[in-house]
Order: sequence, then structure tokens, then C-alpha cells
Amino acid sequence: MNYIIIEDEKPTAERLKKMVGKTSPELNHKATLDSVLSAVKWLKVHPHPNLAFFDIQLSDGLSFEIFEQIDIDFPVIFTTAFNEYAIKAFKVNSIDYLLKPVDENELTTAIEKFNKGYTSKPPVLSNEAIAKALSMLTNSYKTRFVIKVGEHIRMIPVEEIALFFSSEKYTFIRTHAPRDYAIDFSLEQVMETVNPNQFFRVSRKHIVALSAIKDIIAYSGSRLKIILTAAADEDVLVSRERVNEFKEWLDR
Repeated sequence: MNYIIIEDEKPTAERLKKMVGKTSPELNHKATLDSVLSAVKWLKVHPHPNLAFFDIQLSDGLSFEIFEQIDIDFPVIFTTAFNEYAIKAFKVNSIDYLLKPVDENELTTAIEKFNKGYTSKPPVLSNEAIAKALSMLTNSYKTRFVIKVGEHIRMIPVEEIALFFSSEKYTFIRTHAPRDYAIDFSLEQVMETVNPNQFFRVSRKHIVALSAIKDIIAYSGSRLKIILTAAADEDVLVSRERVNEFKEWLDR
């Protein structure tokens, strides 16, 4: 039984692959794809798998867009960090899901469910179902972050955020002001909850806001250097492997 993973965060994809290998060694991993575009290309030329794990929010759009271009004739387990309201769309439309970070027991249960009930009859998504789920999802992006400042609780609207960055195993927000605030999110979790049209993860350490980009300069090693309206403590560089995606993001 073959399966594929569609996930744009490499560490998350590798973790899921290891968990599947541990809990369901009978499953054979065929491919990991990191975008709507790469998934569509792969599915057009390769035999379809018996099962797939679809991250909902990919670097170039939502994975529901794959259904609009490919006849999905295999079961899909979605992985998501979206809120409970959005999750109801999946339950109503017979789409299975796992909340991130994926729990090993829940993963095992989901695979067993598909082994028992979906191997011969995969879920069918109507255009209406896709439209409904998309509507819910696009309205569920995080609009603010709640942070603690001393004894006070403050809300930071995403419009005020210029940069998310990691430093010494902690994640911070830098506002346009600029001011820095620590948050209880990893950068992976941030990218699962903010609007991908407004924020882009340019490297392992930085997520930039479109509204904060002041200038972009060619840099050594085929990378790009971003100058932000809120000055950063260190160079904010677009990693070599993300340059093309970053340019496409800017041109949306």
C-alpha cells in the first residue's frame, strides 16, 4: 500500500513520515511534495497512491486546489492547525483530518479508519463542499497574537507585525514600531495560522510581512537580502532554495 505526503515544511514532513513508518510499516512512502503545483505535476504522471496526507496550507495556496485540477481517486487525511469551526467543514463533508502537531495515536486511528472503510471507496469532494471548506478556511487566519508584557496582557494585530523570528529557541514578533515580543509559537505554527498572502517564511529563522518589505537586494550565493521598514538585528536573507517561491509570492 503506497502513500504520499503533501507538506511544505520539511521537518514536519519528515516527522510525519517517521511516524507513519513506525505506526504502519506496511505503508510504502512514494513521494513528499511541497506545493499545489508540484503535487498536481506528480499526480498527472505517476500512479495514484492508496492514501495521501495533505497539509491544508501550502506555500502556493490551499491543498483543496489540487482537487480542482486532479481527479482524486484515493483517500486523503488532511493535516491542519485551523480552528474548530473550520474543522466542522471536514466532518460534514466526510473528510478526515489530524490536528498539528500530529499525535501518534490519532495517526494510527486515522489510518485504521481508512484501512477499514475507505480503501475501496475514497471520499468524494463536490465543488460545493470544496467551496464551503475554502470559505471557512480563508476566514480563519489568525488576526491577532496575545502576548504578556509584565503583568499586562496585550493583543498585537497582525497588521502591526513586520517580522517573526527565532532566536535561542524562542520565537518573537517584531512590530513596525519596532518592538519585540516573545510568543508561544514555533515558526512552523505561525505559518499554519497566518495568511500566506501576507506572510512568507524566507528562511529557517525568519517570516516576513509583505507590508514590511522596503527593498530587496541581490546577495551572495544566489540569495536575496530583504530590507525591512522595521530594522532587524541581523540580515534577513531569502534562502537559496526559497528564492523562486519568494519571487512567485511577490508576484501574486
